[in-house]
Amino acid sequence: MKAREQFRVPKHFALRDEDAGAKPLRDGAAGQGLDKDQVKQRERELTTQLIEQVAVCQEMLYAQRKHKVLLILQGPDTSGKDGTIKSLFSHINPIGLRAVAFRAPSDDERAHDFLWRVHRHVPVQGEIAIFNRSHYEDVLVPLVHGEIDGQEVARRYGHIRDFERMLVETGTLVVKIFLHISSDEQRKRLQSRIDDPDKQWKFDPMDVAKRKHWGDYQRAYEQAISATDTDDAPWYIIPADSKTHRNLMVATLLLEIMQGLKLQFPEPDRKLSKLKIE
Repeated sequence: MKAREQFRVPKHFALRDEDAGAKPLRDGAAGQGLDKDQVKQRERELTTQLIEQVAVCQEMLYAQRKHKVLLILQGPDTSGKDGTIKSLFSHINPIGLRAVAFRAPSDDERAHDFLWRVHRHVPVQGEIAIFNRSHYEDVLVPLVHGEIDGQEVARRYGHIRDFERMLVETGTLVVKIFLHISSDEQRKRLQSRIDDPDKQWKFDPMDVAKRKHWGDYQRAYEQAISATDTDDAPWYIIPADSKTHRNLMVATLLLEIMQGLKLQFPEPDRKLSKLKIE
């Protein structure tokens, strides 16, 4: 089964029915006769091989200057948005690659429509833009904390669908990934940040406060994904309890999608090929 079919969000789904600990790609070379550490090492090696191929695609994308790719990473705190970006893109030529992290909106951003701060960061031709969080924060946090009502949420869903359709129709490939982590795994990761002095800088007390609204956020994610999953801009669910398998799944999906663009380097200039530099 192709990754796009395997990880595509079902038409009627509930996050509680999705296994955050699933490892669908572990059947095969990555898991045969290997212990846990060996499996993880094998997954890292396979991911590296895939990313090397993604790097070639990215170089052709930049050289061709025909397509634009927007990769959106959403998920609860500690689900691995930063880790995914670091693991998958740190060895790719930064030319033609840009990562944008969306935090709480500033006063100036709040004074505009909620898509204003997002639109200016979409990719240009030949570029991959990675959104660490995105415009979806504006149908999650405000909803959970009662800042907007159901009518406003529905209106924003419509704006998001129209916004993403406009991006697709003007040459942007939109890839939306939800990193699905379990509550228990999140607890472990938050605790590890507290226990490790070198990781305490990552800890935000607000993460603990958000855990009290775990169920509300899960429902908000579920509702947003269902309302904005379209054929032009589909959602993919990636089980994220295993970091190495998460990276392998995202790399597999991204490579398949980019290969689908039929990328190639521009045709060589025959006249230029005869030029001799003195």
